[in-house]
Amino acid sequence: MEKSKILYAEDDNTIAFLIQDSLESYYDIDCYPDGKSALEAFNTKIFDICLLDIMMPELNGFELAQYIRDKNSEIPIIFISAKALKEDRIKGLKIGADDYLVKPFSIEELILKIEVFLKRSKKTNTTPSKYKVGKYDFDPRNYTLQDSLNTITLTQRESELLLYFINHKNSVVKRQDILKAIWGDDDYFMGRSLDVFISRLRKLLADEQNVIIENLHGIGFRFSEK
Repeated sequence: MEKSKILYAEDDNTIAFLIQDSLESYYDIDCYPDGKSALEAFNTKIFDICLLDIMMPELNGFELAQYIRDKNSEIPIIFISAKALKEDRIKGLKIGADDYLVKPFSIEELILKIEVFLKRSKKTNTTPSKYKVGKYDFDPRNYTLQDSLNTITLTQRESELLLYFINHKNSVVKRQDILKAIWGDDDYFMGRSLDVFISRLRKLLADEQNVIIENLHGIGFRFSEK
């Protein structure tokens, strides 16, 4: 059975390790040290629930939650923070969080809350997330492009790259932003890898004349549909 996937944002390495180590037997958990990298991951991958610290660099938990909630009104969000003031709890819930746990807390309590919100989320969203790309239905969970006749199986990297473009459709995206979001770094060799994967996507979508991955020399790319 496929594990539910958790996005976990936490800048304290010790706490992050302890929680990730405690949860990874039950869930597929990706941990990010700041709000910016967590948001980039949210835009390139599919998650079932978000666990967010509040006091983080780059983008704090409240800001990150607002971005996530604007993008997805259904995904459960649980704040886990040392900020215990009533005002902070109220602010978090007003943003759209489903719950707010104050550190320290027991792992058993966290797991119970995760299970409650995962079950609730599955009841309200029984169909997998899919996106329309030309004539194709794109299923990023299963890495497939499907039309009425054929199913094309993508690699995980191809799927993540296509999802990133879809989430930034009609916008100019810089090469370094794509590389950091998907490859985790923007060195020369990863840049060459990006070019290879973009060529693959173009070939896969070659019969879709209305789907364009435009190369903007010296800047990056723009994904658009006419």
